[in-house]
Amino acid sequence: MSRWITREMTSIDEDQKPSLLIVGARGFVGSAVTRLAKNGHRVIRADRSRLSDETDLALDVTNEAEVQCVLRDLRPDRVVLLAAISDIDRCEREPERAWAINLRGPEHVANACAQIGARLLFTSSGAVFDGTRIGYVESDPVSPVSVYAQTKTAAEKVVMSLIPSGVVVRVSLVLGRAMRAGTNSLVDSLALKWSRGETVHASAREWRNPIDAATLATWILELIGNPGAHGIVHTGALEAASRLEIASALAEKMGIDPSLVKPEAAPPAGRAHRGPHQHLISTRLSQLCVTPAPSLETVFKRSLHVIA
Repeated sequence: MSRWITREMTSIDEDQKPSLLIVGARGFVGSAVTRLAKNGHRVIRADRSRLSDETDLALDVTNEAEVQCVLRDLRPDRVVLLAAISDIDRCEREPERAWAINLRGPEHVANACAQIGARLLFTSSGAVFDGTRIGYVESDPVSPVSVYAQTKTAAEKVVMSLIPSGVVVRVSLVLGRAMRAGTNSLVDSLALKWSRGETVHASAREWRNPIDAATLATWILELIGNPGAHGIVHTGALEAASRLEIASALAEKMGIDPSLVKPEAAPPAGRAHRGPHQHLISTRLSQLCVTPAPSLETVFKRSLHVIA
């Protein structure tokens, strides 16, 4: 048995529940998946660093030997891989690190899952498209325009080649309140700036169809629990909006002075290129999941609440 496994994990035996390893469990989406998964799974929380209250084991996805050892010891039925550098600008600044975590990490995890027969779900991004057209389906050709997008595009390919029965979930933008500080929650970041009286500048040129973390977590669990689900699946709200419209809608629902939201005159210096349109059409999702795609209005409302 691996040295990463805690006594609490090994002492719990819930027999009929499938075991679910969540890699990246301390992150914004990972925390949401963890919270919702507990009813139907024996959840094992893994993250880069081990914190006794929030993770069960430390797992560095860039370390192939460690990944092989942990998954061989645990032999989970299902694995949700969320660990990634999702900061697009950081990926441009640290390309070697981005490739190591965003490509080699998924390759190591997929390889280990294939060896033990575990079902795998991997999260990707609408950034795999260049955003020059309005509305993308799963079969549209990818055209990444940033280091982050290139790493995700390559990771999708390697994951599906190693585990054809796996699921790749693409997301345009995730909204919601995080359960802890230090995540990449856009809503928390905006709320903090507004609490300081700062003006937020947002792009009117970048359009996304966001999804709230709770709904995304629900879809992730439905997809990994559905043996008929495989391949790439697009997720998101039914409609798209500009980042300016998204920020303005959130400000209104939070009772923030609308003057604290302004259109961005031009992208900040050094900002990685982003495609203008990332509207992911979720027709395939509706065929695989019970939970329907929500409206933008519903996403905004849900994103202001921490998952209980």
